[in-house]
Amino acid sequence: MDETTRRSLHGVGELLIAGPQHRARGTIRLRATPGGFGGVAVGLRVEGTDLVWDGGRAPLAGTYRDLAAAAGVQPGPPEGVYHDTSGVDPDEAIVVDPAAAAELADWFARGDAGLRAFAPGEEPVLWPEHFDLAISLGEVNYGVSPGDAGHPQPYAYVGPWTPREGPFWNAAFGALRPASELPDAAAVAAFLAEGRAAST
Repeated sequence: MDETTRRSLHGVGELLIAGPQHRARGTIRLRATPGGFGGVAVGLRVEGTDLVWDGGRAPLAGTYRDLAAAAGVQPGPPEGVYHDTSGVDPDEAIVVDPAAAAELADWFARGDAGLRAFAPGEEPVLWPEHFDLAISLGEVNYGVSPGDAGHPQPYAYVGPWTPREGPFWNAAFGALRPASELPDAAAVAAFLAEGRAAST
């Protein structure tokens, strides 16, 4: 995963979708949508390399402030909700590689389908602070990430609130498996089920 694209898309999710949505509707929650991700309570979403809103769309280019003006929203993260932000400034330039954006959208779609197969009835949430798609069951977090400072490539994870011991647990926060080893939603669901069994 291209780190620059991941950072830019994280910034779009936080500054242009979650922040405005929180100010208008009181929720920071995002979700996977066809070709990308979007808000749960507003029409703003990323589709490929465009920001789409009710009645319009614009390329993911220029600064966040410029793109916010085009979409008719005030840029900025949700205020007073969390401290671990993307670190993106509204006046930074958005840089998105189409292939990397497609890779991220595919991973979120695969992860969303895998999470729903693993836990039917649960609604996966794309959290804007960490930019990961997740659910929580029985004090264990299950999710997928497009990568981060600790693990730069996309991965699925199982994160018990209380640390576990054993061969399954291969990360400081619990366990992860690279997206490259999880070719479809069924493989994601199987890894998560393995994590649930190891958590009990």
